[in-house]
Amino acid sequence: NTELAFASVERIMRDVNGGDLIRYTHANGASMFFIAVYLHMLRGLYYGSYKAPREMIWIVGCLIFFLMIATAFLGYVLPWGQMSYWGAEVITNLIGAIPVIGEPVLIWLRGGPAIDNATLNRFFSLHYLLPFVIAGCVVLHLWALHAAGQNNPVGILIPKDREKKDTVPFHPYFTVKDGFAIILFLILFAVFVFFMPNALGHADNYIPANPLQTPAHIVPEWYMLPFYAILRAIPDKFGGVVAMFGSIGVLFILPWLDTSKVRSMRYRPTMRTFFIIFVIVGLILGWCGAQLPDAPVIGTFKTFVLIDGDLNSYLWLTRFATAYYFAFFLIILPLVGLRETPLPIPATISEPVLSGGDAMTAAAPASPEKKG
Repeated sequence: NTELAFASVERIMRDVNGGDLIRYTHANGASMFFIAVYLHMLRGLYYGSYKAPREMIWIVGCLIFFLMIATAFLGYVLPWGQMSYWGAEVITNLIGAIPVIGEPVLIWLRGGPAIDNATLNRFFSLHYLLPFVIAGCVVLHLWALHAAGQNNPVGILIPKDREKKDTVPFHPYFTVKDGFAIILFLILFAVFVFFMPNALGHADNYIPANPLQTPAHIVPEWYMLPFYAILRAIPDKFGGVVAMFGSIGVLFILPWLDTSKVRSMRYRPTMRTFFIIFVIVGLILGWCGAQLPDAPVIGTFKTFVLIDGDLNSYLWLTRFATAYYFAFFLIILPLVGLRETPLPIPATISEPVLSGGDAMTAAAPASPEKKG
């Protein structure tokens, strides 16, 4: 109910025992989930975990990521604050930009011509449902991992006859390693929950939703900022929608864009440099998404107007970063894979470990690997 949604959250915070802890754990838990997934995706990108025979693992992982974004957006609307309402207004309006079918689909999604009680009810139901869909996709993700086998930092397929030499038991090695990482992550989580629970949120969401008063700056949660920046980088509304969804969609076809025969960027120094730039560009897009498009990047420094904005503005910084984002996947990955000369890779995982650096000098160059 739009008349009770904001008050119900405040009642949980004020009158329910541990209500503030429940809310802050839920909100910051989503942020921690996204941090873990972003790190997981970057690691997979660096070590080539998307390449054959693990394409299905990567595709299901990308589907989980997309469902997480959808779930987070739906949940962001439910507190019914100013940022909740106007964030829903902006994002749902994107569907209306689709030619021919956009407007009818928009009305169907909202349950009416404007965001109101029907929209809130639908978003609540979907926010409750999608985590179960994500859980099902996680099961598929693990099944695909079990079928294809996990990757390794060297990026080579381990023959059956060398499994004992090139692998270690899951317990105690992986349990201790992952357990230690989980403890560190929980400490970070506790710092946010107990000491700065609103650091990753927005102050305007503590103001009840008002359809007649637009906030000075509408921004989503931090984990959506890079894609929101890409949306704003394109002056045409429909073009911005295509670019935003394309920035996620390109991840699904990544296994077929990388032409290199070597998985791990540990042995691809040229590609490693482009990857580091890509990570920096992703952080820049996130920062730009939280800023006003026309705000200057460097103080009061004035340059000149280029097309529709000052060159010294977050709008143009976003456009340059967006260009590199797509160039990385559509141009750099295919071309560098064809032109680069990778470092020699060891025949087995145990060689460089047991023989020190000498094994690398005797290692064979990379060779194509068949899908298994």
